[in-house]
Amino acid sequence: MPLTLTYPGEQGCPATPTGPSQLHAASRTRATARLVAAPAPLRLWHLASLDAPTVAVVWSLAFAWAAKVRLPLWVPVLLALLTWSVYIADRLLDARAGLRSSRLHQLRQRHIFHWRHRRLLVPLAVAAACAAAAIIFSLMPATLREHNSVLAAAALAYFSGVHSRRRPPAWLAPLLSKEFLVGVIFTAGCALPAWSRLRALPASGSPFWTVWLPAAYCAALAWFNCHAIGHWEQRPRGRNATGVLPLGCALGCAGLFLAVLTSTAQPRTAALLLAVSASALLLAWLDRLRNRISPLALRAAADLVLLTPLLLIPMARWLA
Repeated sequence: MPLTLTYPGEQGCPATPTGPSQLHAASRTRATARLVAAPAPLRLWHLASLDAPTVAVVWSLAFAWAAKVRLPLWVPVLLALLTWSVYIADRLLDARAGLRSSRLHQLRQRHIFHWRHRRLLVPLAVAAACAAAAIIFSLMPATLREHNSVLAAAALAYFSGVHSRRRPPAWLAPLLSKEFLVGVIFTAGCALPAWSRLRALPASGSPFWTVWLPAAYCAALAWFNCHAIGHWEQRPRGRNATGVLPLGCALGCAGLFLAVLTSTAQPRTAALLLAVSASALLLAWLDRLRNRISPLALRAAADLVLLTPLLLIPMARWLA
């Protein structure tokens, strides 16, 4: 089925309106044109699914820094390759499902981009997956493969649950929702390398909770990120509140509270919790700005604010 590859609000103005419906459409186009658009590098970063591997690498290094362990170079490279290939597959499956069911209104610009460039993205995703497999079988210790096999099974459950035509039972639906699965699996994949390294070095002096406490909070943040994006994409602009703002403020305040509790015993963990709580507050702030920026800029910014652990770089020497 052919797909009209046009992005709402990103094209030029229509022809001169001749009827009430066209006048309404023209006014909506002019209102959309006044929205703040995303810069070209930020658009490409989001549309090409480079945002997720970037967040995965930053979070994995932040967990390792909080636990006072060092990760081999192949670990963040492996995370980036796996995350990128998985996200490309996920968005192509979403695009194909929308085309087959004629639910084109559910497709977003990221889905259209992936479907339009699938002849380039599919080979690149396969090459990334093959490179990741080579790293796993050549550099990853056997014990770590066993741990990661559990995560791989969880990822398989994600694909089968989200992209299956069968609907899960009502009592199981919350646990198989896309937002919940993405939050748990994505964060577990980022935290597992630091936890495995910490487990192999018991003399490091850092307890396991220095990894899993911020990981649990980051999982909640990842869920909130998906939750906020879903609300923004489903609710029309200019309508009533989405509920994202109070939830983001509550999550941000919870992170600040946890940072205060852990500041004396584990200042690095507290610093990471502080940085991640800033992400929650920034997502709440984006909810206030959702009527002023374009949908693509809003979606890209929602992932950009997840990179607040980069603020730990100037603090690393002070906390060493």
